[in-house]
Amino acid sequence: MVYKKVLNFSMTFLLIFILAGCGSRQKIEQVLFGGGTDNEADIISNAIPGSSQDFTVNVGDRVFFATNSSSLDGDAKAILERQASWLALYPDIEIIVEGHADERGTRDYNLALSAKRAQVSLSYLESLGIQADRIETMPYGKERPVAACASEACWSQNRRASSVVVTDQ
Repeated sequence: MVYKKVLNFSMTFLLIFILAGCGSRQKIEQVLFGGGTDNEADIISNAIPGSSQDFTVNVGDRVFFATNSSSLDGDAKAILERQASWLALYPDIEIIVEGHADERGTRDYNLALSAKRAQVSLSYLESLGIQADRIETMPYGKERPVAACASEACWSQNRRASSVVVTDQ
């Protein structure tokens, strides 16, 4: 009986902890990208504003693509719009947009596709007001996977463009 109460208490605590984490992420995004107020002092972030960690954690450094595609979907555009807002706050920072592909296809095909993915991301950032001379592109093809297995779950993680901060303030 005591074991059951301890288990119920533990599960309740875990659920509260998970939900609290989701709420703080939403508050951070509201303050950084609209909808929040300046007096929301309960936001705690270990990332130094303007750092590569801040960019990765609070903005998002990756956009994903469909198979054999270099077209941006709504989620990808939303991430790139957050990146543009962040880059506008830190005009001295430069990034490299790395294009990637999954393991299927030839090396040459995947290099060309990853170059298109990086270029499409750069072009969208440029259309949002970020100067192209602050952005370099680098195609990697299938050479740098983040997930290594022969399934859609892994392939979908590898079809991406990753933005990497090269100049921290």
